[in-house]
Amino acid sequence: MPESDPLNDRLNQQLKQRLQQVQARIDAACRACDRAPGSVRLLAVSKTRGSDEVRAMHELGVDAFGENYVDEAVAKQDALGGRQPEWHFIGPVQSNKTRTLAERFDWVESVDRIKIARRLADQRPADRGPLNVLIQVNIDEEAQKSGCAPDDVVELAADVIQRPSLILRGLMTIPAATGSPDDARPAFARLRGLLDRLREEFPERRAELDTLSMGMSADLEAAIREGATLVRVGTGLFGPRHG
Repeated sequence: MPESDPLNDRLNQQLKQRLQQVQARIDAACRACDRAPGSVRLLAVSKTRGSDEVRAMHELGVDAFGENYVDEAVAKQDALGGRQPEWHFIGPVQSNKTRTLAERFDWVESVDRIKIARRLADQRPADRGPLNVLIQVNIDEEAQKSGCAPDDVVELAADVIQRPSLILRGLMTIPAATGSPDDARPAFARLRGLLDRLREEFPERRAELDTLSMGMSADLEAAIREGATLVRVGTGLFGPRHG
């Protein structure tokens, strides 16, 4: 029987404790607004984290991981081998990376223009089935931030919906930095309103439009109160970033 590795044991215990703490926060936030805890998914943001940390968190039961950098993500996918979780891309999409995203990811949460939607659709392998897509909305219209302008969401959604190799699942946002988590609630509420509008504009797709990706380590409670169905947590799960 191989000897236990104290460093790995300590890492696994730290990850387990953080996961329990984050899940407890999600459950408590759901109960506080009369929502079922199972209505909110946890996306582990694993950018800058090693494949050993991803593997350990996956073994603890986390089934979805978010990455910002394509090459880094592919290296982790290769390192994990056959045991693959669900992979979400959450960073800005560069045109020269769309083929890799279409081939290697399950979700792209940061589609913000028609050109990117078209490339992802054209490059999605038929044997992988449709790619799950979220439109990233620059909800506070910050000049330095990626995302579709709120007024352009319906037009972009219409383009995505008519592409058979894509499934529009909803919206994602990163609101402006605020003084306290509750200050982000109006931005989260606006995103929820945009999703409601999409459901009205495209009633035949209402069942598919089921995802609001919003809220991170610091403000997940505020996001859940405003309707988040997926929260993106990095530091809260893995500790301070490596880079």
